[in-house]
Amino acid sequence: MEQPVQEGKGKKSTKREVNAMIRLLDDPDEVIFNSVSGTLLDMGTEIIPHLEKAWEESMNSIFQERIENIIQGLQFRNVKRDLVAWAAKGGKGLLEGAWHVTRYQHPDISFSDLNSQIEEITRDVWLELNENLTALEKTRILNHFFYKVHKFTRNNLNFYAPQNSYINLVMESKKGNPISLAILYAVIARKLNMNIYGVNLPKIFLLAYTLNPVDENSSEEPVVLFYINPYNKGAVLGKKDIDLYVKEQKLLVRKSFYLPCSNIEVIQRLLLNLIFSYERLAYPDKVDDLKELLRIVKKE
Repeated sequence: MEQPVQEGKGKKSTKREVNAMIRLLDDPDEVIFNSVSGTLLDMGTEIIPHLEKAWEESMNSIFQERIENIIQGLQFRNVKRDLVAWAAKGGKGLLEGAWHVTRYQHPDISFSDLNSQIEEITRDVWLELNENLTALEKTRILNHFFYKVHKFTRNNLNFYAPQNSYINLVMESKKGNPISLAILYAVIARKLNMNIYGVNLPKIFLLAYTLNPVDENSSEEPVVLFYINPYNKGAVLGKKDIDLYVKEQKLLVRKSFYLPCSNIEVIQRLLLNLIFSYERLAYPDKVDDLKELLRIVKKE
């Protein structure tokens, strides 16, 4: 008996019906093509293996290009759906949010694989920590492993490159921008029960080490012990350093420049970085896609 393929809207189609629909993608009639592509997009990512098999078996470049576009459309819908769900839950899990953004360009990246890589670094740091250490001492140990042992650094030669914002590529190259390095640093820190959160400053992104874990539902402002610059080897800063930066940049003073921001705001900043990168490279389709993802996150 032929196995059904679950469609996005609840209807089930057989493998034969799906393959028959895929074959219609090479129809020269635009009306038929648009109807078929719309139907295939509604079927969901379950049909991607069928699309990939059809691509491999064809020598028709137009047919292959149409299949590629549908696969990309399916994957983008998937990312949007998951990002909506993540944001609706209040952005719980900073790494998860960054992973959803990464999946826009690298849809096959596994969260468990990415998390496992980060867990390895976390274990290295954990072995050197104990309850008697101060927040500053813990930060120095984390800095040692993050920057000296695992050699994470800033990408000065190609600062605006999109790969600096995709967490999987930052893990591979050990090079990133202020926001991606801050995300990795904060994710590792929180796994170690260190109260480190993003601080959303214009043109730069810092981290704050707070006295207690931040409760976004509380009206009480968190007490910041000190700030960390993840783009400058974890340099420790004080409030006066932010005062000076705000003055030098001729910015209007805002309370948000000194306080932790939410995970959703961090991911907004990550998306803005990517939009700027692709604008410089003149990839308008990617810019439009990422702006759509940004609207999803801002809505929440």
